Amino acid sequence: TLQDLEKALGIPKDREELAALQKETEQDGFWNNIEHSQKVSQQIKRLEHRIKKYDRLVSEWEDTVTLCEMAQEEDDASLLPEVTAGYDNLEKEISERRLAALLSGEYDANNAILTFHAGAGGTEAQDWTEMLYKMYSHYADKKGWKTRLLDLVPGEGIGLDRVSMQIEGRHAYGMLRSETGVHRLVRISPTDEKKRRHTTFAAVEVVPVLEENDIEIEIDPNDVRVDVYRSSGPGGQSVNTTDSAVRLTHIPTGIVVTCQNEKSQLQNKEAAFRVLRGKLYEREEQARAAELAELKGEKMDNSFGSQIRNYVLYP
Repeated sequence: TLQDLEKALGIPKDREELAALQKETEQDGFWNNIEHSQKVSQQIKRLEHRIKKYDRLVSEWEDTVTLCEMAQEEDDASLLPEVTAGYDNLEKEISERRLAALLSGEYDANNAILTFHAGAGGTEAQDWTEMLYKMYSHYADKKGWKTRLLDLVPGEGIGLDRVSMQIEGRHAYGMLRSETGVHRLVRISPTDEKKRRHTTFAAVEVVPVLEENDIEIEIDPNDVRVDVYRSSGPGGQSVNTTDSAVRLTHIPTGIVVTCQNEKSQLQNKEAAFRVLRGKLYEREEQARAAELAELKGEKMDNSFGSQIRNYVLYP
């Protein structure tokens, strides 16, 4: 039922969290902490999106039930195709929401980047790496996802030493994140003249794509201390005669930016704020990189004993 689905999706908790976060944004001084306020704003958007999707599903269900009741009361068979189409659409949407209930991680709905590394086994491992790359590419095609090659290092003669691809599709990361690990292949080597059995390894690394437009750098003027002083280098006519140089200190982060190359204090101030905005963006990117490193987990030992899956190919 829709009530069971609502509980499985955690919609009641989402509504409570959304109300609490919206109330938090109304408090004095909320926007003074840029990093925290941005995280709260992004979480509000995610919660609103989830709740609206569920509410729309309930509304469509109610409309379909009403249409069905009208058809029964009026004994109007002409409404049957519309009712049937409504139920079919609802069944599809409910299936998608059930999947969303399973894939409820913070980044499960994002696109994914898969990187394949050849492990122990020499050229055999490089051949196996290419096989894995093709296998996941075919899987993405069957799912209707888009793939984009990001990086490719050929092997020695055959196969690939390393390859990285981006997969764009709904819940791509959520569907693929469990593939992270070492994959072991056992087969009769096609490159071995004596047709002996070989064991080779390749590692698969899966990380989510974090969109850049999620980062919005807003600087509260109250968080910046502005100091002016006399320039000491070459510049315009007013250099060394007026306080045209500008030093900005971003109090929450301690970042200091100075600019004295422009002709006027106003120009130096504008330039300094551009630099400060860039430094804050870089700081946010570094935080994302650390988060990605945590998502990747510990470095994999690309050899026997650490595999998550075994593939055995018989002649």
